[in-house]
Amino acid sequence: MERFIESNIRFKNSVIHTALKASVTMTADSRVEQGLTRRRDAATKPSESIQMSDSFAHRQKNMATRGCWKLVPRAKLAPFPPFVNGNRRNAVYRCLCSATAQPDATRSSTIMSSRDVTLSGVMTQKIRKGITFYANAGTVNPMAVGPPGQPKPLLIMLPWLGSRPQAQVKYCEIYLRTGFDVLVVETEVGRFLWPKWGLEYGRELLEVLESDRFSQCPLLVHAFSIGGYTFAQMLVHMAKDAQRYQGLTSRIRGQIYDSLVMGSLERMAIGVSRNVFPRISGIVKHASLLYFHIFKRQTVDYFNMGIDAFWNTPVTAPALFFFCQNDALCDSDAMEEMLEQWGKRGISLMSKKWKESIHAGHLRAHPQEYLSILDNFLCSLNMVPLRAKM
Repeated sequence: MERFIESNIRFKNSVIHTALKASVTMTADSRVEQGLTRRRDAATKPSESIQMSDSFAHRQKNMATRGCWKLVPRAKLAPFPPFVNGNRRNAVYRCLCSATAQPDATRSSTIMSSRDVTLSGVMTQKIRKGITFYANAGTVNPMAVGPPGQPKPLLIMLPWLGSRPQAQVKYCEIYLRTGFDVLVVETEVGRFLWPKWGLEYGRELLEVLESDRFSQCPLLVHAFSIGGYTFAQMLVHMAKDAQRYQGLTSRIRGQIYDSLVMGSLERMAIGVSRNVFPRISGIVKHASLLYFHIFKRQTVDYFNMGIDAFWNTPVTAPALFFFCQNDALCDSDAMEEMLEQWGKRGISLMSKKWKESIHAGHLRAHPQEYLSILDNFLCSLNMVPLRAKM
C-alpha cells in the first residue's frame, strides 16, 4: 500500500513538472514568435527609424572625422551675397530666408484671428511681405473716432525680432482702442545681418508711408529692440534727402522706443543669438562677431551709418524711452548719453528706466506703470480725442 501511494505521488509530480516545462517553453516560443513578427513588420514598412539611425551614424562619422561643427545646422551660418554665383543661390541660404520669411505669411492671419476674439470692426490688409495694415473702423471704440474727414493717426509698430503674434496683439489692441490705425512692420534677421537689404527695406517703408493711402496721416512710431534698427535705416534715407522727405518728417508727431539695442557690437551679436538661435546662442554669438569682423565693410560700416543717423535724427518730435539696467542687449549708460544729446537739441523727452525688467517685455513686467506712462505721453501729443485716451 505504501509503495502504491509513493508511486502515485511520483506520477503526479512528474505530470506537474511536465506541464510547467511545457508552459515555459510555450511562453518562450510565443515571445520569440512575437519578436520575429515585429521584425517582419519593420522590414515590410518604409521605416523612418532606420533612416534616422543611418543619418545619425553618418553624423557621428562626420563628427569623428571633421569635428563637432558638423552637428551645427548649416542654415544658421548661411552665406550672403558674396557667395552667390550668377542666378544660382546657395541652397542653405535659401533655407535661412524661408525660415525667417515663412512665419510672416502666417503671422498676420494669426494676429487677426486672435484679435477677432476681443476686437470687432478691425479690417486687415497685407500691404506687402512683412507689412500688415490694421484699420480701426470706428466700432472698436466709438469714442476714439475723430471728426469726419480728418485723417486718422497711424501707428508704425516695429516689433522685436521673433516676436509672437500674441505679444503683438497686446500692443495693437492698445492703439486700436485709443483711435489709431496700426501698420505692423516686421524685421527679418537677414536684413540685419546684411544691412544693404535693410536699407532697401527702409526705402520701401518710406514709399508705403508716402502712398496715397497714408500720405496725409499723422504718424506715431513705436519701435521695439531691433525694430529701432529698421527705423534707423529709414532715418538714413530721410537724412540724406531731407528736402524730399520733409513732409513725411513733419508728419511724425511722436516716437516711442522700447528696449533699444544700444552699445557695443557684441550686444548686437547677443541679440541675434538669443532671439533667433537660443539653443546654441554661445556659438552663434562668436560666429556673428567673426562674421562682422570679416565683412566689416558690408556690415559694421552700415551699422555705424545707421547709428549716426539715429543719434543725429532729423525727427525732432517728442520721444519716450523704456529701458532697464539689467538688459544684456542695452547699455543703459550709452542710452542716457544719447538722451542727453537729444535733450541738447531741444527734443522733448520722457523716459523710464527700471532697475530690473525684461527686454521688450516691460509691459508684461510692469503693466500698470508702463500703461500709465504711455497714456501720459499720448495725451501730450494730442493725436486722438481726449475721451479716447487709455
